[in-house]
Amino acid sequence: MEINELKQIVEALLIATPEPLTETRFKACMGRAEPVLPLDEIIEELQAEYSASDRAFFIKEVAGGYQLVTKAEYEIFVKGLFSKSGKLRLSQAALETLAIVSYRQPVTRNDIEAIRGVSSDSSLRTLLDRKLLEIRGRDDGPGRALLYRTSIEFLQYFGLNSVKDLPKLREVEDILSEDQGELV
Repeated sequence: MEINELKQIVEALLIATPEPLTETRFKACMGRAEPVLPLDEIIEELQAEYSASDRAFFIKEVAGGYQLVTKAEYEIFVKGLFSKSGKLRLSQAALETLAIVSYRQPVTRNDIEAIRGVSSDSSLRTLLDRKLLEIRGRDDGPGRALLYRTSIEFLQYFGLNSVKDLPKLREVEDILSEDQGELV
């Protein structure tokens, strides 16, 4: 199979799938046809072509795979395609809970509530329903509490390849202190 044909196949798969295209999914789609290059090398070639032709999109590594995404400068136009009901809206409590789980995972409900100081049942239920969190086993301690962690959907929604890509807490503190300085 020629490289140009492989690039076209990968491009078609990237356009067609709402989830990140992983090496495993790529090989499964190829069936018996053995690609001459691994997916990451094909992606590099496509990326170079997109950069050279100044496209409105690029390929981003997300959640262990690859997705086509539009450049930030076109965000306002793309948002116009979607109704307000399609947006993900979370309460302040849900956002706090999501932040705690993101940075402390895996974490129990009691750990979350100890940090927030209030019950987090409703927030956890909302985040589980929206598939931003998932249950990943049980704690070894008394009562064997459920352990929560972020999901692949969380990584996709926030455009992260892994939770290691989250900003460090020190970086967030620096940004917040800069913002407070501007308000004074």
